[in-house]
Amino acid sequence: MRDSVQIGRYRHFKGMEYEVIALAKHSETLEDMVVYKALYGDYGIWVRPAAMWQEEITRDGNTFKRFERIE
Repeated sequence: MRDSVQIGRYRHFKGMEYEVIALAKHSETLEDMVVYKALYGDYGIWVRPAAMWQEEITRDGNTFKRFERIE
């Protein structure tokens, strides 16, 4: 995970921006997790499995990375 997800700014495929602030492990399953902060609204802190973070999404015949690094 640490080679593919890096600390920094990302854009979600729907357009909103986020900042990855930490990489972590789930305490029970040891699954790789991404800890990130919304860069809008209440600047909420979120966590998502790294595998989901790195997924590609297909919508209306177009394929996008779920999160694209922007810095």
